[in-house]
Amino acid sequence: MEKLFERMMYGSRWLMAPIYFGLSFVLLALSVKFFQEIFDVIPVIITMKSMDLVLIILSLVDIALVGGLVVMVMFSGYENFVSRLDLDDHDDKLGWLGKLDASSLKNKVSASIVAISSIHLLKIFMNIENIDNSKLLWYLLIHITFVLSAFAMGYLDKITKH
Repeated sequence: MEKLFERMMYGSRWLMAPIYFGLSFVLLALSVKFFQEIFDVIPVIITMKSMDLVLIILSLVDIALVGGLVVMVMFSGYENFVSRLDLDDHDDKLGWLGKLDASSLKNKVSASIVAISSIHLLKIFMNIENIDNSKLLWYLLIHITFVLSAFAMGYLDKITKH
């Protein structure tokens, strides 16, 4: 009975596979939004203020960072929690694939969240005249929370490895 229970429990990790595959649809949605932003800006790029263009560029960088985060979680999560990807014979295999354990994935996700938050905060600072001061304080507080959380996770990881 115990062996059967353990096999069923171990096999249940495959329930995560469709979730990781579903993240590829998130990438598709990000791609659609990315190109929607580009196609919206093309007709008005000549008459647009440079500050508005910078804000759009920052939005595109933000989308790219989120996409990279999704790819990292999708592949690393699958490899760490479901099954190894058998891609040894492929020339375009990602260099980090198979090298990120759950701990390093957590740190990379934290760093990515801080980077995404930084881009968002930069967009807010560039549009500061339209932002209420009380909201600005909340944006800063949330960003500082992300930074401190990422630092704390990295530090805890470092001291537990020694």
